[in-house]
Amino acid sequence: MQTPPIVSAEDWEAARQRLLVEEKELTRARDALAARRRRMPWLPVDKPYRFEGPRGEASLLDLFDGRRQLIVYRAFFDPGLSSWPGNACHGCSMIADQVAHVAHLNARDTTLVFASRAPQPDIERLKARMGWAMPWYTMLDGFDTDFGVDEWHGTNAFIRDGDRVFRTYFLNNRGDEALGGTWSYLDLTALGRQEDWEDSPEGYPQTPPYEWWNWHDEYGDTAAPRPSA
Repeated sequence: MQTPPIVSAEDWEAARQRLLVEEKELTRARDALAARRRRMPWLPVDKPYRFEGPRGEASLLDLFDGRRQLIVYRAFFDPGLSSWPGNACHGCSMIADQVAHVAHLNARDTTLVFASRAPQPDIERLKARMGWAMPWYTMLDGFDTDFGVDEWHGTNAFIRDGDRVFRTYFLNNRGDEALGGTWSYLDLTALGRQEDWEDSPEGYPQTPPYEWWNWHDEYGDTAAPRPSA
């Protein structure tokens, strides 16, 4: 293969600094895009949807698990796939492999779940084999069709106001590639990271950065406060 130029340490650092200018511009543009996402209109979800989980049948509201926000990734682990019943599709499995510990999302009042058409025994078997820990539900009706994920993967974000549920954003195709980390998931949501440096509408819950961060098995301690509205 033809390599780039081989240079001195000084020239390499100069090249890195030139590229760093563009990288910081990209970071600021990404923050601005997330701020616009927090100002997206909300779409009411009035139709009831049914899922099955480890504890039995559940509604879309139940998937929030008492938290204010919900992220649902439609993973293709369905009867009829060429990889069935041994595996979910390759791409969805790669995404599952890179999901960060969900305790950090939970600390921001956000629940992440996966949803497929596979029965629960098959989902539990696959999760155990692959070491996946995220909640994973079986869709029992037309949720996938109604939310644009019946023939392809995708990630929907929801928020609730009491018992009312609203759709706030949707990503699919290469948009899903960037997901997996705590920050990328929070940037997808209506409330964002909920840190006080963010450009969010007035009254949105926010706390100082760093102060809420904690070890994933110690959330709930006073050292990691939840944001207040």
